[in-house]
Amino acid sequence: MLRVMRENPRFPDAAISPGPIQPLENQHKAEALNFLSVRPLHTFVMTGWIQDNGVASPLNRGTFYGYRDQEGRLEGVALIGHVTLFETDSDSALAAFAWLTQNCPSANAVMGEAGKVSRFLNYYMDGRSRPRLICRESLFERRSQEESDEEIPSLCLATPNEMEFVVRVHAQMALEETGVNPLEVDPTGFRQRCARRIRQKRVWVCVEDGRLTFKADVITDLREITYLEGVYVSPERRGNRFGARCVRQLTNTLLKRTKSVCLLVREKNAAAEACYRKAGFTVRDYYETLFLQTK
Repeated sequence: MLRVMRENPRFPDAAISPGPIQPLENQHKAEALNFLSVRPLHTFVMTGWIQDNGVASPLNRGTFYGYRDQEGRLEGVALIGHVTLFETDSDSALAAFAWLTQNCPSANAVMGEAGKVSRFLNYYMDGRSRPRLICRESLFERRSQEESDEEIPSLCLATPNEMEFVVRVHAQMALEETGVNPLEVDPTGFRQRCARRIRQKRVWVCVEDGRLTFKADVITDLREITYLEGVYVSPERRGNRFGARCVRQLTNTLLKRTKSVCLLVREKNAAAEACYRKAGFTVRDYYETLFLQTK
């Protein structure tokens, strides 16, 4: 176990007390999931990846850590890596997770509830450069079936035949959102991740006249919550409710096996917000994503 003692000048009234930080292994799966289950509507990404990949897996693109109290009980769980995620109410744990992120060469982004990410940033900024980009996002959610307009028969799960459509569009979306083209920095890994998600039956598409007109990726598929990312509507199909119809129809399908469907929308993206509201979604919370300076 590691022990971290840090004093942060932004919190001068109290030192951050020592606490053990332990890399979690697959034998800790039940314990970690039990801890994360207390707030399932905020821990869905970590829970989903543990369920899909296990605790210790290269597919998580990082390492899960547990922070324990004096009695050895989990007080925080975090995934430190390409995307850093965390769940804790403890300032000591938060400081420790920030320290681990500072010293993780693959750390690229930090995502979580807006207030908690702001607290994390206070610790992370101790001697570090500001993130290169801070994105504020609304967490939209829908919990009930909605009456659909006319069904869109072309909306279906992607197959390997749609692989190139998915790769091209997903890479373009990543470039527009983060300024980084994954086909340039990690082409093999990016293609493998797209292919795996298709094999898992997690990518939904509409292909019309040989063109991809809609795409959505299921990132987390749990009985409590399903989380969507990478929602795309082709330019020629925007502005006529096509996107809202696809999202509504897909969400109705997913709600047959889950209690909640949610997705994140970047602040001031009025068109996307309007689309999801038309599809029956409402704002449930506010999140932030920090894109870190790469080493």
